[in-house]
Amino acid sequence: MLIARDKLVNHQFDDIEHTYSERDTILYALGLGLGADPLNRDQLKFVYEDGLKALPTMAVVLGYPGFWIKEPEFGADWKKVLHGEQGVILYKPLPASGTVVGKHRVTEAYDKGAGKGAIMLSERDVYDKATGELLCKLTSTTFLRGDGGFGGPAGSAPAPHAIPDRAPDTTTEIATLPQAALIYRLSGDYNPLHADPDVAKAGGFEAPILHGLCTFGVVGHALLKTIGKYDANAMKTMQVRFSAPVYPGETIVTEMWRDGNVVSFRAKVKERDIVVINNGKAEFK
Repeated sequence: MLIARDKLVNHQFDDIEHTYSERDTILYALGLGLGADPLNRDQLKFVYEDGLKALPTMAVVLGYPGFWIKEPEFGADWKKVLHGEQGVILYKPLPASGTVVGKHRVTEAYDKGAGKGAIMLSERDVYDKATGELLCKLTSTTFLRGDGGFGGPAGSAPAPHAIPDRAPDTTTEIATLPQAALIYRLSGDYNPLHADPDVAKAGGFEAPILHGLCTFGVVGHALLKTIGKYDANAMKTMQVRFSAPVYPGETIVTEMWRDGNVVSFRAKVKERDIVVINNGKAEFK
């Protein structure tokens, strides 16, 4: 069964009303590894209910529609789906608890050709239900590695942000937990690729891999620590391109270049010396 572009682009997703508690906010931060040093007071405010703050990257799990591409009606080879790019634009500070409404849509699906896969672009706006205010916008590019040749338009994702041609201004290392994917999935992404060794092998991986959005969050933590000085409201935008998977337990090294309030960045896995996030761009207040 081939995917149908019109079915994807015209699909009317139900609004996702998502009520989350301080426990969920803490669980998200723990999934990224915050609190590894329980005496670090900068990290404690993201994992302790007394004065709790939400990490800005938690926007990616709010109003999330779930792993909907797995549904048979879309015809996708879901075991070969990979997250390609992710962006977040923050308009308001994220509440530590509350009810939000997520409005999700697919904006385009490009056909790279038989054997070459497809690219799907999607967006999600997240609103505070109580005030009606737009909290954030999420943009995402998904690689459908097993779904090329469906007859859709040719095209590609927007050109990536260029990394400066100089040595990084600063570097931050953060180790991930061996059980990081099993914790992070409790924030809403239950794709078995990140938990079931058999599904991971069917997808071409030697073991379950870390969620791309968990890697996104770990790198966001590195930026918030180094550039934002753990100010939960300092980050305005963050955009990345995923270039390789991370295995839970590996160390993520984030290289940063600062030009005013704009930070360019990329991240590598220390143990394998491989770039896992590239062409990163973030804006800070």
